[in-house]
Amino acid sequence: MKRKFRIIGIALFISTTATACNPMSGGSDSSNSSTATTATDQGTKPSGNEQLAEAAKLNEQALSLFVQGKYAEVEPLFRRALAIREKVLGSDHPNLTISLSYLAVVLQVQGKYTEAEPLFRRLLSIYEKQLGPDHPSVATSLGNLAGLLQAQGKYAEAEPLYRRSLEIKEKALGVNHPSVALSLNNLALLLDEQGKYAEAEPLFRRAIAIVEQQLGPNHPNVATSLSNLAELFYTQGKYNEAEPLLRRAMAILEKSIGPNHPNTITTKNNLDELLKKKR
Repeated sequence: MKRKFRIIGIALFISTTATACNPMSGGSDSSNSSTATTATDQGTKPSGNEQLAEAAKLNEQALSLFVQGKYAEVEPLFRRALAIREKVLGSDHPNLTISLSYLAVVLQVQGKYTEAEPLFRRLLSIYEKQLGPDHPSVATSLGNLAGLLQAQGKYAEAEPLYRRSLEIKEKALGVNHPSVALSLNNLALLLDEQGKYAEAEPLFRRAIAIVEQQLGPNHPNVATSLSNLAELFYTQGKYNEAEPLLRRAMAILEKSIGPNHPNTITTKNNLDELLKKKR
């Protein structure tokens, strides 16, 4: 059975524009890039604001390529944007988190884990320094670093990061916040991969309950959590327990995102595989 994708908080960055609000800045890097005459027009060196505006444009170009899966073209654009921001703002400025996040993600999706890891760790350091150790953005950063370590099979390193991320979110956001469900799901997947099924199951069930309560019983995230719990049962040979979960996930996905969406197709294939096992 094909496992559902881990839910990552960093995806929030990719879904925004390059000039989206930063949790630490409240806005974009530059104050106003719409001046009538630029320094370049005058033949002089671009100002800091103009350089930051160029970095924002590079990010926008890269994001349009990212959604097309053109990662090799995206990476140098994000690197240039990061270099510009570092030059103008310094090495630990809060607004560097935008470019660091983008670059770390594109490296991760290409499997360049050793290059992505120091960027995720640098992000975490900036968030902790600027926002304090118990801020929700620190929790998101911890979860993303844990996911990178998990992808490399470094389960012993990933687990305490997931647990700390979960603890921060529960205290800062409340135990029934949708972001808490995300962390529960990801920690449960890690435990599942290690064969710790008894520990993983209640976390999956709690994630389902939170998402149903906060987002409604027919939200796609409910289907994701149902599919992950079904996978847990499937791995243990508990096909009768897995089947109704997959059927419900299928119904939700077909209604919410359509029968031709990749997630719907994956869930259908998982259900077909399960039914074959039961014959």
